[in-house]
Amino acid sequence: MKIAALVGTALTLFSIGGTEATAQVINGTLGTPSATTTIDGRQIPPPPRRFGGAINLDALQSTPFWQPQVVPPKGAPNVLLILTDDVGFAAPSTFGGVIPTPTLDRIASMGLRYTNFHTTSLCSPTRAALITGRNHHSVGFGVISEASTGYPGYDSVITADKDTIGTILKANGYATSWFGKDHNTPSFQTSQVGPFDQWPIGMGFEYFYGFVSGETNQWQPDLYRNTTRVYPYLNNPTYNLTTDMADDAISYLNQINQLDPKKPFFLYYAPGGTHAPHHPTPEWIKKISDMHLFDKGWNALRDQIFANQKRLGVVPQDAQLTPWPEKDLKPWDALSADEKKLFIRQADIYGAYLAYTDSEIGRVVKAVEDMGKLDNTLIIFISGDNGASAEGSPAGTPNEMTFFNGVDVPVPDQLKFYDAWGSAQTYPHYAVGWAWAFDTPFKWTKQVASYFGGIRNGMAIAWPGHINDPGGVRNQFHHVIDIVPTILEVTGIRAPETVNGITQTPIEGVSLAYTFDKANADAPSTHSTQYFEMFGNRAIYHDGWIASTMPYREPWNGTAPVPKDIVNGVTWELFDLSKDWTQNNNVVAANPEKLKELQDLFWVEAAKYQVLPLDASALTRFILPRPSIVAGRDNFIYTKPIVGVPLGTAPSILNKSFTITADVEVPAGGGDGMLVTAGGRFGGWGFYLLKGKPVFVYDLLDLARPRVEGSAALTPGRHNIVFTFESDGPGLGKGGKGTITIDGTKAASGTFPHTIPFALEASETFDVGSDTGTGVDDNDYQTPFPFNGKLSSLKIELRPQP
Repeated sequence: MKIAALVGTALTLFSIGGTEATAQVINGTLGTPSATTTIDGRQIPPPPRRFGGAINLDALQSTPFWQPQVVPPKGAPNVLLILTDDVGFAAPSTFGGVIPTPTLDRIASMGLRYTNFHTTSLCSPTRAALITGRNHHSVGFGVISEASTGYPGYDSVITADKDTIGTILKANGYATSWFGKDHNTPSFQTSQVGPFDQWPIGMGFEYFYGFVSGETNQWQPDLYRNTTRVYPYLNNPTYNLTTDMADDAISYLNQINQLDPKKPFFLYYAPGGTHAPHHPTPEWIKKISDMHLFDKGWNALRDQIFANQKRLGVVPQDAQLTPWPEKDLKPWDALSADEKKLFIRQADIYGAYLAYTDSEIGRVVKAVEDMGKLDNTLIIFISGDNGASAEGSPAGTPNEMTFFNGVDVPVPDQLKFYDAWGSAQTYPHYAVGWAWAFDTPFKWTKQVASYFGGIRNGMAIAWPGHINDPGGVRNQFHHVIDIVPTILEVTGIRAPETVNGITQTPIEGVSLAYTFDKANADAPSTHSTQYFEMFGNRAIYHDGWIASTMPYREPWNGTAPVPKDIVNGVTWELFDLSKDWTQNNNVVAANPEKLKELQDLFWVEAAKYQVLPLDASALTRFILPRPSIVAGRDNFIYTKPIVGVPLGTAPSILNKSFTITADVEVPAGGGDGMLVTAGGRFGGWGFYLLKGKPVFVYDLLDLARPRVEGSAALTPGRHNIVFTFESDGPGLGKGGKGTITIDGTKAASGTFPHTIPFALEASETFDVGSDTGTGVDDNDYQTPFPFNGKLSSLKIELRPQP
């Protein structure tokens, strides 16, 4: 007994470090295997309870005690958070558009339609704000990760003091998952070696199935399950990620429901649609094309949409349609017959993509309904992470990467892709005129943070049995940072004070759950002040007024000169939104003091939320060095095949001179296959053997493929192959000279009139010794093209420009 007493004393002393949560609720008998508890949530993970059993020398004289399982508060709903991509306010039928979106319509009819909801004007900044409840600069996403810079508001790192809704809900007993687009992992942390704390599974999401870039090819996606690259499209010619993603989400939900039906889920569903590339299936292309939705052109479409919006009540009856920007964009009647033909095709493909995306989302909603859980599921459906995209140029493009490299594709060249538009042979984007129409009744588009065309998006929220005004419309001003506090209020879960011992900064949004009550349909907004900023363009909203800087460049012109003084060298406009819902009437002349008041308020907010320093640069930011695993390196050696290295963590030859050296062994019968490649069909480069001959190809955005090719096939046996490239220097339109040497003897040389100066497809990869089917080669870009010999060593040496 003396020994037993000492053991008990030791255990009591050991457990002193654990503290009881003050607001915990116990369900069942504490200490039994079936006991559960809710937590007060101040500290996550919660500290363990003291051991409540008894320990003696013999288990027969001891009492076990199990820690209770954490569960959410009683009645806490499932949460289905849906976010589509690059959908303008007026594109879906729910907000006046002509493209059928019955799933979004259904959510709105079951719940509420929000007409005054705002995003950040760009994708990953909106997404960072969405999952943290904090402004995008506060969490390092002043801009997309691919353009990040070394300032706290712009480094694309969500720091540990600003954890996500995934972390909070997981700690409180939810099953958390993320499907689709993850544009919140820094582009310089996306390789197979991590780190993974900024991936979804490191940000509180237990399961991830999606892509980690700004967009991906829906036919041949760069796809991950958690952190492992998967290739479901290989040998599957009808594969499309839009459907596969819905299939995987439905499978996941059914798995949870069968294994633990009482466990609530938080599912974040973020499809690639409708960001370029616009990749619907042929069935949806036919269905939408047969409807002839866009045959009358974009000006007539705006008028039609505006009338629909007034009929639906999603704009006030006295709202004004902003004028068409004739100095920037041709009116429809001024277009040629070829232009009209091409542009209608572009819009039909886009419309098919949006309708297809909405339909697949509907399958996920139906799965929740089939499980009998729809009545206890909060569904938040945000239609677009920013306004419609103008990144297709005034004439559109068969390959969106042309925009990121400052290249316009003439209409006659685009018509060559007319029949293939939307297929795996294209990476398409529509003309800017459609983007402007899909943002009706507002001005401007994605990227423009100062006008509603860039920052206002439709949203629908349903919670059957809890929203007492189904089909209602809400006009209160709100912002994407308000979603996290809304989820927390609805679930009864508090924002933590500490996470893993780190003190959390306050949530910066406010809940909009008060709007669920019909009695509050016309209540004043609880969100009174909100700044906006992107690429130095900015606005400040306060109590029904908004002051906005006019764009200094068109969003479809990424290479335009920037103001020498982005602080003072911009023009401001002022709008009284109580009288002017569409920002149509600039009243700055009559209200100079109000403008000064708002300008001063902007600088206060900018200092508070890490907006400084302002930076007006655009595409040039994409090629700045970042702290990746390749930072500071100019020599790379590979002795084994490696596949799927994201370009942000791979050696980049863009704008550089370089040498590639490959030691190979050619088999009897001749050698074929990829030695090293980066990019794919829509831009990149490859060094490979074709029928035994060494070939280097520069794929200039699928518009041209300059190459150097050896004159003779390599004989069986060992060879040293070298490709040397001497660049003419950085910049648009610059090229260089390439030379192939075999076993020390010059075999071929040639001039490359152009190389890719800025960026490749964000979701493409770097491969050595193997090709999964998207590399640059002479194949059909769908059949794998691995080297059939032995690649014992491959070296890439980058050389600084003179």
